[in-house]
Amino acid sequence: MFGAIIGDVIGSVYEFNNVKWENFPLFGPDSTYTDDTVLTVAVADCLLNGKEYSHTFKEYGQKYFCSGFGGMFLQWIRTDDLEPYNSYGNGSAMRVSPIGFAFNTLDETLKEARKSAIVTHNHPEGIKGAEAVAAAIYIARQGNSKENIQQYIESNYGYNLKITLDEIRPGYYFDETCPGSVPQAICAFLDSNSFEDAIRKAISIGGDSDTIACFTGGIAQAFYRNIPEPIITKVRRILPDKFIEIVDQFNERHHITL
Repeated sequence: MFGAIIGDVIGSVYEFNNVKWENFPLFGPDSTYTDDTVLTVAVADCLLNGKEYSHTFKEYGQKYFCSGFGGMFLQWIRTDDLEPYNSYGNGSAMRVSPIGFAFNTLDETLKEARKSAIVTHNHPEGIKGAEAVAAAIYIARQGNSKENIQQYIESNYGYNLKITLDEIRPGYYFDETCPGSVPQAICAFLDSNSFEDAIRKAISIGGDSDTIACFTGGIAQAFYRNIPEPIITKVRRILPDKFIEIVDQFNERHHITL
């Protein structure tokens, strides 16, 4: 899950200031965590402590209200209503990475990904996006090849993962839906040669940069295993102590080394 958080932090300054190249500064004075990190940590908290998703999402959303949440989510957390709002935005997929690391079978992973999505994103595309990211992480951490990951995602979710980043970049714009950002993020991972390279490629296509890099970062961590220590150190310094505590507990429980 820390790979997803890293992608969010690095991408935070490029979300509304897109770059279309890979040689950009990883960090700057305004680098921070956003809603992607907040709800990723919330999911990890649920998995660690047996909490219920909808109440926990509301709790974290209210506490970190100014983290960049989407309008529909902000309306949802202001009410006592726990009904989902049929979203197919990429919020369901941005928070799902802990689930990809936490379970022993693909079936369990997919079941939990759906469970985490439907409390807000009960639209089929919202559920599909969460499942696809969680599945890619699970398959990657089992030591499978990129070809196997690509084949599974294409066969089960219908995403076109054969398009190249050079084909995506020129006409790609801000799209915060699952179908408009999850496939692009997976393509960035598939085209990469290291964790850092995956993050750079994800951000280089533009669009919803922090969230795309969040998707890519979770998959890249599962596949490459090794994250450069300076990147880990920098991001840990940016996060609240409570987030670090949950990340460390999650990694210890699931025997994840960075």
